[in-house]
Amino acid sequence: MQEHYRPFYSHHLGHDLEMLVFGQMGYPIVVFPTSMGRYYEAKDFLLVDSVRWFLDNNKIKLYCIDSVDRHTWYAKHLHPSVRIDNHTRYDQMLSEELFPMLQRECHVDKIGVAGCSFGGYQALNYAFRHPEQVAHLFTMGAAFDIKQFLDGHYDDNVYYHNPPDFMSNANSDLFQHMNIVLGTAEHDFCKGSNYQMSEILTRKGIQHWLDVRPHGTHDWPVWREMFPHYLSLLP
Repeated sequence: MQEHYRPFYSHHLGHDLEMLVFGQMGYPIVVFPTSMGRYYEAKDFLLVDSVRWFLDNNKIKLYCIDSVDRHTWYAKHLHPSVRIDNHTRYDQMLSEELFPMLQRECHVDKIGVAGCSFGGYQALNYAFRHPEQVAHLFTMGAAFDIKQFLDGHYDDNVYYHNPPDFMSNANSDLFQHMNIVLGTAEHDFCKGSNYQMSEILTRKGIQHWLDVRPHGTHDWPVWREMFPHYLSLLP
């Protein structure tokens, strides 16, 4: 299994974004880390190992990227408006720098995104904001309402980065062409958030799979079980 450390400079962030890339060729999947997680987290917690077969057989190529949570959602020393502005720059880095680079590199029109816990929020928020760039969305143990991180502050940026709000009013035929999986477990404290998101998508007629595992909690063992299952469903 090939592994490469690939930082790249982001003009939107004004600094390097660190990234680990696994695999030689195959369909690109961007993996977002959990809360305050780093680009090496998926490797350290064996999520990458759980999909080794797909990597060894050139089915996928994983791009495990860094977060900027310490400057955004978890930056309690910053005013909430600054936190959300910083996340908006992260989103611009993804949509205007990273994803176009990966589209060219892998010769694809759209990319897959995945994440566990808060990484699942990052993946879903990005996919639903940019359905023209995302074909597959896999969330595992995620919650999707980020208002709790902003101390009561609410503006247009918050609205457009809070999927339970903006998806209730979103309209795009592109959602119908996206493979959406919301993964959770019976004893996951984020289970209710997945039911809520599933209800929003159902009301809008957006096809998806709400996968509730009968056993397991909010932890890596169930996510390592989910991820290879979801990748096995790729065309």
